Amino acid sequence: YDAFKALKVERRGAVKRITLDNPPLNAMTDEGHEELAHIFRTIARDKETRVVVITGAGEKGFSAGGNIQNMKDGLHNHARWVKGLTEAREVVLNMLECDKPVISRINGHAIGVGATIALCSDITIMVDTAKIGDTHVKVGLVAGDGGALLWPALVGIVQARRYLLTGDLLTGKEAVAIGLVTECVTAGELDAAVQRWVDRFENGASVALYGTKRSLNMAIRQQALVFTDTHPGLETNSQLARDHAEAVDAFLEKREPKVEGR
Repeated sequence: YDAFKALKVERRGAVKRITLDNPPLNAMTDEGHEELAHIFRTIARDKETRVVVITGAGEKGFSAGGNIQNMKDGLHNHARWVKGLTEAREVVLNMLECDKPVISRINGHAIGVGATIALCSDITIMVDTAKIGDTHVKVGLVAGDGGALLWPALVGIVQARRYLLTGDLLTGKEAVAIGLVTECVTAGELDAAVQRWVDRFENGASVALYGTKRSLNMAIRQQALVFTDTHPGLETNSQLARDHAEAVDAFLEKREPKVEGR
């Protein structure tokens, strides 16, 4: 794990703890995204690890998602865009393929790719003051990073439409109410809640746990193979549209975008 520099990786007995380490909001960096594309494949082969906890550094953000300035800088950098799509595919597939139970400690806002990382986990424990959502449409992009795959599977197509077509955010309590996350707790209760799940999985029958997780993920893994091969075309089409560039400029200039539908 010494090769991972953008992610903070710690071992606590049989527990591997991954921290998205770009405070205060842990917006995704190019380096962090690249490492996320590989780390769960490494963990899957790690016989000493039985449970994974993923969280964000600090108290404000799990991950606020993509960096808007990076979006601006990358509007005409097509090689960078393709690399990002390839890595996004690997993040989703590798998290779903990892047999070890993965717990998301959602200590703050989980937006865009941050929400996807959280929702690829098996158990999601969210602070009640945090917000979660897929805001791709708000910056003129097709809901990406696996959002359009995961949300319907978790909350059903009606709720998925409600939130992916608007980019609206949910509080922890709202996310629990629709079945998007497992638990909602106060900040003071977060670590104890995570530890309860860690203890159950660390002391559980690993062969049974791993097999059950694989069975539960079987259908969505099959869908993910098709989704991650075809969806990038839709997202790329929106990335090339004028509305995306306008939405990015408007965000940086703190104004409402003037979209034209093209």
